[in-house]
Amino acid sequence: MGDNTQNSVTSTMAGIASKLQHDRAKAQGIGSNAQAVKYLGQDFEALRRNCLECGRLFEDDNFEAHPSSLGYKELGPGSYKVRGITWMRPTELCSNPQFILGGATRTDICQGALGDCWLLAAIASLTLNKQVLARVVPPGQSFEEDYAGIFHFQFWQFGEWVDVVIDDRLPTRDGELLFVHSAEGTEFWSALLEKAYAKLNGCYEALSGGTTTEGFEDFTGGIAEAHELRKAGPQLFKIIRKALLRGSLLGCSIDITSSADSEAITSRKLVKGHAYSVTGAEQVEYGGEMVKLIRIRNPWGQVEWTGAWSDGSSEWHHISDEDRERLRNRSEDGEFWMSFSDFLRQYSRVEICNLTPDALTDDEYQKWALSKFEGNWRRGSTAGGCRNYPNTFWTNPQFVIKLDEEDDDPDDNEAGCTFLVGLIQKNRRRMRKMGEDMHTIGFAIYEYSGRRNLHLNRNFFLRHASKARSETFINLREVCNRFCLPPGEYLIVPSTFEPNKNGDFHVRVFSEKQAEFQELDDPIEANVEEIEITEDDVDDGFRSLFGQLAGHDCEISAFELRRILNRVVTRRDDIKTNGFSLATCRNMVNLLDKDGSGKLGLVEFKILWTKIEGYLNVYREKDVDNSGCMSSTEMRMAVEEAGFSLNNPLHQILVARYSEPNLSIDFDNFVGCLVRLETLFKAFKTLSKDESGEVELNFMEWLNVSLL
Repeated sequence: MGDNTQNSVTSTMAGIASKLQHDRAKAQGIGSNAQAVKYLGQDFEALRRNCLECGRLFEDDNFEAHPSSLGYKELGPGSYKVRGITWMRPTELCSNPQFILGGATRTDICQGALGDCWLLAAIASLTLNKQVLARVVPPGQSFEEDYAGIFHFQFWQFGEWVDVVIDDRLPTRDGELLFVHSAEGTEFWSALLEKAYAKLNGCYEALSGGTTTEGFEDFTGGIAEAHELRKAGPQLFKIIRKALLRGSLLGCSIDITSSADSEAITSRKLVKGHAYSVTGAEQVEYGGEMVKLIRIRNPWGQVEWTGAWSDGSSEWHHISDEDRERLRNRSEDGEFWMSFSDFLRQYSRVEICNLTPDALTDDEYQKWALSKFEGNWRRGSTAGGCRNYPNTFWTNPQFVIKLDEEDDDPDDNEAGCTFLVGLIQKNRRRMRKMGEDMHTIGFAIYEYSGRRNLHLNRNFFLRHASKARSETFINLREVCNRFCLPPGEYLIVPSTFEPNKNGDFHVRVFSEKQAEFQELDDPIEANVEEIEITEDDVDDGFRSLFGQLAGHDCEISAFELRRILNRVVTRRDDIKTNGFSLATCRNMVNLLDKDGSGKLGLVEFKILWTKIEGYLNVYREKDVDNSGCMSSTEMRMAVEEAGFSLNNPLHQILVARYSEPNLSIDFDNFVGCLVRLETLFKAFKTLSKDESGEVELNFMEWLNVSLL
């Protein structure tokens, strides 16, 4: 086994151990908002206590006041944009800094020199829901009581909440905050929140460019959907109002058509390529008709719409005093009203973040039901690509959702089950520093009625068309779409566009009614036929051959077995192999060595020979293109043909352990794989008490079994 294969196996083993540890922690509630994972192992309370005892202000070694924390390219260490930047604490910037002054408000968030208006629009929306804000900005932080230069914030990251600790040294130029700041200049919660989010993503520059939906989700754990306004359905105003009543966060933006358009201001004072928050939707009587109005906020805090229904426009004089009092807002804080029809004409899209049930403890809100699952795509085993690749598409992870109940208030009498599917790819923004970015991802939905716990194969997808699918395959962090389908069972298949792209993902389904949701995967079992042979069954020809091969001790060792097998396979031109390794031959001897001698007698060798002939038949049958070796997808089917039912994680391990860099598996690795599987299944069966499905080992026994 070469160094690369060994390294692959070692990292796979470490990864499996880490995943098991993660799953156990999750089962104990770690990762919920109440028990957030400590990012980089940093414990806020312990660090603050230590600083107070030592009488010093906290300095974060994991996100230093250093150019590398600013960025890697435009804000990189050599860039002119970072000249003159100094890191200062709020206590150095003003005489009486405040963490939050008079409650967090939307005017606390003014954009600085970073293109993260998408993030600021999300933070601004956050201030509308004090309960949701408290999940992100833990209370009890200030510059007075127990101040030690340390703060912490909590973000949702792909299925779990993470607690991020920072020091309060902020990037400044000429005594002014470089990035997010409050209008008053003495309030710092928003600047510190931005710093914590930058730390989570690697640096400030990693926050440049994004969609409001991304910020929405990381602050709430919710699921975000986008509606293109040029294709707005007749129910959009109802969806927006319903979303606001559900406590959802909303944002909107105007597309740019060229780089010159970026943040260009239209004649009516709307900013292109800029993220706004939607803060209200109401109807008023005007000119004898009911007019739909929508309230919007610009995170810059100054530039406002000047058209109909804007501050100071004549429309306000022609509505009832009660409506005017209720809705009018004269302050120049960047918040304004406009008619819904103007909104559809002027803006390009609206983004809605639907909150999880645990984020809404108030009974006045109607709540979604949430189903979720983590998964991954691995090159050669579970990264099957989209439906354009029928030979591998079926290998992608598969999930089944069962929708039993129809909605209470169907739109336009369209009875059905409304649900949102969100497919999110994990940790890609953090990889920008390494030159990587988002995969192109999407999903397909199929009508399903079948046996549970059985991964569907290629034939199913050749025979069935999809019932629904993501609107597009796109290189965004998340693809999310809203569907309304008749009650029934549906198969969801998430994938990258092209096969063999490694990635981790999180799939979530928000449904109006409770729904069953589970991964569809094969059970783990072995159905290997025992070969019953006695000495009388061995014919004279084989007995004579064995005598010649075994030598004077009449037994075959792993060294002799290797020599025999390599002599046989080199004569064949229908299989490719680099020759059998000593490790594989030892595994074969271990499988059949009954007396513990480390060698095979006549009957044991005959059984092994029969097995290898069987392996050869399967290998040639599943090598569809007669290339002499197997692709990893052919290997998956061959392992099944040989009697082993395995789930996705195990198929991933087999590819990591037995394939070549080009994902091919030659004959000796194929035999090694099947022998190892049979040995492991047999060992477990022997060790399992009363066939309980569990094994208890002490450390010494574990080492013995592992070294098999």
